[in-house]
Amino acid sequence: MHEREQLERLSSSVLKIRSALSQRIVGQNEVISDMLACFLAGGHCLLIGVPGLAKTMMIHSLSECLDLKFNRIQFTPDLMPSDITGSEILHEDRTTGTRELRFIQGPVFSNIVLADEINRTPPKTQAALLQAMQEGQVTSSGHTYSLPRPFWVLATQNPIEQEGTYPLPEAQQDRFMFSIEIDYPDYDDELQIVRTTTSQRRVDLAPVCSLEEMQSYRELVWNVPIAESVMSAAVSLVRATRPREPSCPDSIKPLLTWGAGPRASQYLILSAKAYAILENRPTPDLNDVRRAAYPVLRHRLVRSFHAEVDNISQNHIIEILIDAIFQ
Repeated sequence: MHEREQLERLSSSVLKIRSALSQRIVGQNEVISDMLACFLAGGHCLLIGVPGLAKTMMIHSLSECLDLKFNRIQFTPDLMPSDITGSEILHEDRTTGTRELRFIQGPVFSNIVLADEINRTPPKTQAALLQAMQEGQVTSSGHTYSLPRPFWVLATQNPIEQEGTYPLPEAQQDRFMFSIEIDYPDYDDELQIVRTTTSQRRVDLAPVCSLEEMQSYRELVWNVPIAESVMSAAVSLVRATRPREPSCPDSIKPLLTWGAGPRASQYLILSAKAYAILENRPTPDLNDVRRAAYPVLRHRLVRSFHAEVDNISQNHIIEILIDAIFQ
């Protein structure tokens, strides 16, 4: 199929997805755009928001629209790696009396996996999920099992509750393409939420597009052409986050201990391409890179003690960097 036709079909599918989600989700248009861009680019998502902002409903509803298998894992302090990946059990054939070990798949064997409150479980269990994210497979007792395609992990974190949590190390956060911040709805949206959720109302969502269509859309992202100047700007932005680089602005150097690695440059380009095709544009521009900078970089910047004491956020640092690089 010609790429122009694929863009038109993708644009039509996105409109249908947004229309379907609007029956359950009020507002959050930017968050939905970020999630779709991340999915098309083949990355995983970290969702940061206080309880009660419909994160789980949003993810579950999106899986219904995409006709993908969905599993939710509630992360708790006593959760074990085998509770995620699965384990082997001893099976006895009653007719022959023979016994053998059989692998029983865990909830990670799904197209969309919601890791709810991922920072509630110890690092050993966190690592079990992150290995699956990186390699797309699970190994148990020397046997390797491939995960279904597409495989998309969306993990949630509560930013206001720190007791009894195990924050993800920076190296593990780097496995996530996007870190998306979900804020409170405005007055009109919250009024609409209360109006529609305090009366008897059932909304069933029908699949909007097939698995084959979604796979073709994801492949389309890799084929989107990009100008050398846009790619160069994205790499320059990432390199400017590293305090030891000459290109790092003097005002930023005291605020950062470590910057983003090359994976951030790759994700910036892929997500910029995804944003472009979501808006039915054949190639990304600098505005797409600016837009992608926040979800791609905010969880990859390690702030200095000075920045933390002065309460200078990653978003503010990214804003300064964008102004410096794209002036």
